[in-house]
Amino acid sequence: METTRAPAVVFNPPAFENAPTKTSRKKMWILLPLAILFGLFACAILAFHGYIAWMLARPAIAPLSSNPLLAVGLPYEDVSFTSSDGGSALNGWFIPAEGSDKVVVFSHGYGGNREELWVPLYSLAKELNNQHFNVLLFDYGYVQPNLSVTGGVRESRELQGAIDFVKHQGMKHTYVWGFSMGAGTALQTALYSKEIEAMILDSTFLLEPDTMFHNIKQQVDLPRFPSLPLIRFFFPILNGTSMEQIPYQTVKESNYAIPLFFIHGKKDVKAPYDVVELIYENQTSPRSSLWLLPEGRHELLYKANKKEYLKRTMAFWNRVSSDSY
Repeated sequence: METTRAPAVVFNPPAFENAPTKTSRKKMWILLPLAILFGLFACAILAFHGYIAWMLARPAIAPLSSNPLLAVGLPYEDVSFTSSDGGSALNGWFIPAEGSDKVVVFSHGYGGNREELWVPLYSLAKELNNQHFNVLLFDYGYVQPNLSVTGGVRESRELQGAIDFVKHQGMKHTYVWGFSMGAGTALQTALYSKEIEAMILDSTFLLEPDTMFHNIKQQVDLPRFPSLPLIRFFFPILNGTSMEQIPYQTVKESNYAIPLFFIHGKKDVKAPYDVVELIYENQTSPRSSLWLLPEGRHELLYKANKKEYLKRTMAFWNRVSSDSY
């Protein structure tokens, strides 16, 4: 009996079933470069904001170009001392006033040194010496290449170290004249220092998030978000100090027991004058005062009106020093 074999059944899957694999591969080759580009872009953004945080704490500072004797004919002594916590080694010039036990310590601003020629400190030191005040000009630690700006955290201890130094030199009455961030540092120091008897604060700058971003935006037009959070994130990582360590809110809310003379320009684009007005409103000392110059600009107030500036500042120093005796 003859049998008939059934034909073999061969299953050939439809061609479209391979399509998902091919499509996935195509998508992968499209998405992979996009993911790489996105990653590179994100890294570039992070690196850029890290660079800003790094540079903010390391301003370019010119070397000393003169000294009190060459600049204004004042004999001086080269001096060295440490911050109050011993963490910084500092250098300066002490300008003596024979027979006087009162001293003005200058607190220079961000990006400057003990000369701060644009103020200029030599001229003010000369006038103080004429008024029979000893003078100390010194460099904050960040003038040295191995240290960074900390917005007053370390600098306040350095200023206290300068005050301790002049006390050891026999000075019985100590006053501080601060400029820009040096004025903000002076306010931080006065929160705890018992030796400061009065201060002049010219173009006061407090390093806080708003003022920091205000200054950055003048150089680079960045959006507040995510730029400000990123810079604040990188600042302590790269510089060792967090902005949360700066007592800017305490400074703005404090009533200082000593006389404060605020001098500020209404056209100051680096340190808005409303911050100074806020601090001044908290003061109850009858000797405290505020002088706002309508056309004044940051740290250029002496140059704008030398005669009136010297008249008011020297009157303040002589008044508060007379009260001390």
